[in-house]
Amino acid sequence: MGTGNGNGTGNGTAPTSRRRVVLRRRPQGLVVPDDVECIDEEIPALAGGEALLRNEVIGIDASVRSWLGEGSGYLPAVELGEVVRCSTIGRVVATRSDAYRVGDIVTTLGGWEDATVIRDDLFSTHVSPPDPGYDLEAFLALYGSTGCTAYIGMLEVADPQAGETVVVTAAAGATGSAAAQLARLRGARVIGIAGSDEKCAWLVDELGLDGAINHRSDDIVARLRDLASHRVDVVFDNVGGAVLDAVLARLAVHARVVLCGHISTYTEQGRPPGPSNYVNLIQQRATMRGFLAFDDIPRFPQIGEQLRAWHRAGDLVVRTERFHGLERCVDALNAMFTGANTGKIVVLP
Repeated sequence: MGTGNGNGTGNGTAPTSRRRVVLRRRPQGLVVPDDVECIDEEIPALAGGEALLRNEVIGIDASVRSWLGEGSGYLPAVELGEVVRCSTIGRVVATRSDAYRVGDIVTTLGGWEDATVIRDDLFSTHVSPPDPGYDLEAFLALYGSTGCTAYIGMLEVADPQAGETVVVTAAAGATGSAAAQLARLRGARVIGIAGSDEKCAWLVDELGLDGAINHRSDDIVARLRDLASHRVDVVFDNVGGAVLDAVLARLAVHARVVLCGHISTYTEQGRPPGPSNYVNLIQQRATMRGFLAFDDIPRFPQIGEQLRAWHRAGDLVVRTERFHGLERCVDALNAMFTGANTGKIVVLP
């Protein structure tokens, strides 16, 4: 395989083969081991403009599951035989691209694989020159697409004001925990909804939220009456389904409902049910808006540096749940839908 680009950027240590997890059949519900296959294959010779990224951390997001179905969304479905798509970050080990040098830290929309061929395009972003101390896990948890999604959705779409009451669903997940903390930085009262007492305690004790609701054991509407007696001004929803429906019952006048995801329905078949409490949008003169941070990918580096600065200053908390080995990717993805994770799920290949 060619490793140089004429500028001495090949280091002679680049791998010639890689392990990949490819899709063999469409999952029904949670992914099972037979839906995928781990294979070894030779890495093709780099063409001009390409570089080889050794993936050091693989990020697991709910969107990964949505790409395994037959339908297409803002990106096409993963085809049978293709590598399972996801975000990764690592270091360049070989290059024939003027955009990347060996050792550069790059994030890309790659897959469940230990090495990805990248180009200088919309899906690959130069993060840092060689830096052994750069926190790659924190990038996927906060400085990259996850944190940028929370930033855009919360600070720009929802735009909470000091003193307003904000509710975040799936608040103990990666996007939800970032969004909740960003609302707190704005001076809002923040209530998180999560799936266990342990997660609720983390939201209050570690993240500094004003309250938390366990949707598996609490009456959400009743708890919101206690925690938000003046109703809810902003809803940042990652869940959909019954949880969203319950929160819609407690909207304030001119409330803003921001739809980021619908994790409760990603493993279900057929059309997801609509919220019966949507009529409250009329009565409360509220708005409901969906968004995709994908539309703002060119802004991610700038937003990411602001998030990194807040993290380094101690204003934002990051937590990751680690799985080791590509063979654990299925377990890692399913953990998102069984409620086993707190914070960002990552796989260390």
